[in-house]
Amino acid sequence: MPSPRQPLFAPHGAVATSQPLAAAAGLAVLRRGGNAVDAALATAITLTVVQPGSNDIGGDLFAIVWDGERLHGLNGSGRSPTGLTRELVLAATGGRGAEPTPGHGGAQAVGPAMPARGWLPVTVPGAPAGWRDLHERFGRLPFAELFGDAVGYAEHGFPVSPRVAASWARSVEVHAELAGEEYAEWGRVFTVDGGRAPRTGQRWRNPDAAGTLRRIAETGAADFYTGRIAETLAGHAARTGGRLTGDDLAGHASTWVDPVRASYRGHEVWELPPNGQGVAALLALNILDGVELTDLDPAERLHWQIEAVKLGFADAHAYVADPERVQVPTAELLTPEYAAARRALVTDTAGMPAPGDPARGGTVYLCAADRDGMMVSLIQSNYLGFGSYVVPPGLGFGLQNRGAGFSLDPAHPNVVAPGKRPFHTIIPGFLTRDGAPVGPFGVMGGHMQPQGHLQVVSATLDDGLDPQAALDRPRWYWHAGRSVLVEPGLAAGAARDVVERLRARGHEIAVEPEPSSFGYGQAIWRLPDGGYVAGSEPRADGCAIGY
Repeated sequence: MPSPRQPLFAPHGAVATSQPLAAAAGLAVLRRGGNAVDAALATAITLTVVQPGSNDIGGDLFAIVWDGERLHGLNGSGRSPTGLTRELVLAATGGRGAEPTPGHGGAQAVGPAMPARGWLPVTVPGAPAGWRDLHERFGRLPFAELFGDAVGYAEHGFPVSPRVAASWARSVEVHAELAGEEYAEWGRVFTVDGGRAPRTGQRWRNPDAAGTLRRIAETGAADFYTGRIAETLAGHAARTGGRLTGDDLAGHASTWVDPVRASYRGHEVWELPPNGQGVAALLALNILDGVELTDLDPAERLHWQIEAVKLGFADAHAYVADPERVQVPTAELLTPEYAAARRALVTDTAGMPAPGDPARGGTVYLCAADRDGMMVSLIQSNYLGFGSYVVPPGLGFGLQNRGAGFSLDPAHPNVVAPGKRPFHTIIPGFLTRDGAPVGPFGVMGGHMQPQGHLQVVSATLDDGLDPQAALDRPRWYWHAGRSVLVEPGLAAGAARDVVERLRARGHEIAVEPEPSSFGYGQAIWRLPDGGYVAGSEPRADGCAIGY
């Protein structure tokens, strides 16, 4: 199927993300002499303003940086309040927890779940510290210069783009069902004209966020964790039933980590280690690396990919947790021997896999590359659209609900506990070959992310597609059990027979026209003779731009 978009080719540098104004902010930084980290940060900070339902100042981030010689990983996720316990959650929810939220990749598939809204799922926001820490280690331009476009759009306004407007309208409907003082400020900040979402093309302003971003810029994020912003956050929590305290904010720290990898078709696919779900993608790719997909007919090829993803998620949901609090068998899960054992479980019919036993001892994505060869893969998120819907008064941003990723099962390694990082869905990816960089890539969308990583990597390495064509290819999404959603392009024309053959194998296939079900993504690959080729998601408002 021909791609509806052409890839971007750029001689010096490129930025790709889900909103054009944010991509332009990053490119402007490259043109002013900033490096790829500066550009990625300007893009990320601007995204909090121009795509607020998917990410915000009160969210988390993860990043992988190629510094020209090697990869570095940053885990910028926050921890739960020190006053948050499983017993407190159960008491607040009548001892039953909440109904599980389907399709978002939580660590527990059945049984009671953490609430998704309000103060209980709020963890310490890690994004502002993550911006600072990335800049301190790799940035070139002054930190405050990276906030210019974001502050300008927040203060003076910008026309809302189509996909953002559509998801915003759905979020207003969610907010209308929430009752409590902690939700009141959200309506003041994020609705217009008496309570609706901004429409496509309507100018929207958030002057309170402009003030918050200025204070973060001027203080190197210190004000967010120990200053006026922190005082406002902690005070609002104390008044409205939250557990987040000034000590929780002051105690936050990002963590530098070594990315982990799987080998696939002579390349290395890199993800960050837990508490993120990147290992699900690596587990699936390890399984598929022992299968010659190009030798299979289309139905059998999709069957293998779907079954590998199921096995990857079975292990990720069983074992991924905060490695600072429990032992996560990451290395053991990624051995060739373990992959071979899991591969042997795939049969001709759709399965319902259980976790293995390894031997032991709403989100935005962006990528950027510069003329010196530095490349960045960065993802940040509120989690579910607009996160917790808790907005501290006068600050103009919402708090994430990442704590919804905790389990309430006392025997699970990811059980909710004080000062703990939850299971995270957001994962940046990076591709290398024989230790040399190919480039950053990512696909947004909760439970879809590892599946999107697998599909983009396979389209690139099995089929030789450029980044844009790989992102354009119709996708599938394993939901739960034997349920698989497919885009219309996988069920039309000659592909209709493929769907029927998958159904004959026991897959419960449904055609889903809503593009957000299949994630949004970007990728930038380095060209052999210098420069870059980039692609951006056709299912969203995103773009790739370069110079």
